Amino acid sequence: MSSEVTNTSLRKIRFWTIVLLVGLTLSGITAFPLGHELHFTLRIAQLIDLQNHAPELFAWLTRVSNALDDTDVRYPFLAYGTDWLAFGHLVIAIAFLGLWKDPVRNRWLVTFGLLACAGVLPLALIAGPIRGIPFLWRLIDCSFGIFGCIPLLLIRRQIAEIEKRSQVHSVV
Repeated sequence: MSSEVTNTSLRKIRFWTIVLLVGLTLSGITAFPLGHELHFTLRIAQLIDLQNHAPELFAWLTRVSNALDDTDVRYPFLAYGTDWLAFGHLVIAIAFLGLWKDPVRNRWLVTFGLLACAGVLPLALIAGPIRGIPFLWRLIDCSFGIFGCIPLLLIRRQIAEIEKRSQVHSVV
């Protein structure tokens, strides 16, 4: 019975680890082609008439797109910063492979991830207004930290279950 519970917990840990890895990887990869992504988003926004339905959002997307275009032409080296941002996401994703391999031994990664997710909130809420980021956009940024906690908390619960079962099994 204990082995069955442990296997179930490991399957759940691996599923949520994959969710976490996919999220980090997508966040990383999408930081490379920002200009192209924004142009695509603006085309979609025009198709759905966002300018009339959500003019503030449309104006913000247009402003960001114009800034990226201008920066790409005049200061292309600044994109190197977002390249490093992307690389950081990918490296962090690689680190979380430790949860797949040995979740009990690498449970510190869950704490690390939860702390990183918690750090998103003050960064978005403090640096956002300093950088002129609209409030609703800051809330979207905060959601990444909040949603990132979900798989980590579920993984932590399953690790605790494995630890509890191994302690009970070793006492018997």
